[in-house]
Amino acid sequence: MPITDDEGLDRLLDADTIAVIGCSTTPGKAAHDVPAYLQRNGYRVIPVNPFADEVLGEAAYDELADVEADVGLVDVFRPSEEVPEILDAVRERHAARGDAGAAWLQLGISHDEAAADAESDGIEVVQDRCIKVEHGRLRG
Repeated sequence: MPITDDEGLDRLLDADTIAVIGCSTTPGKAAHDVPAYLQRNGYRVIPVNPFADEVLGEAAYDELADVEADVGLVDVFRPSEEVPEILDAVRERHAARGDAGAAWLQLGISHDEAAADAESDGIEVVQDRCIKVEHGRLRG
């Protein structure tokens, strides 16, 4: 069952490093401005965008599997129909490396079946919530 309670949301915000799937190079887009907010609040943001070399001063990676650093949380800015493939990548990484134990699907993004599958493999999932809004509410 996806995390919806304040205690669970706050616990996920303890991550130091956040890989952002779909991180945008375009200021004004949520997929750029939310990761920038996270950076300003002390998180290391690792952009995952196959169409960018760098976002927010960090090297961008083509896919989650390419990220070398340990990932505490995977934040997703991609359409709901891409969620099963993305959560499969999170599950594979978690099984192989032991990191990436949580996925946060941004506001308007959800996929109940894929979330349940990820949770069965020990991945904590948040759906349809903005990490910036929740961070500001819980830690602002």
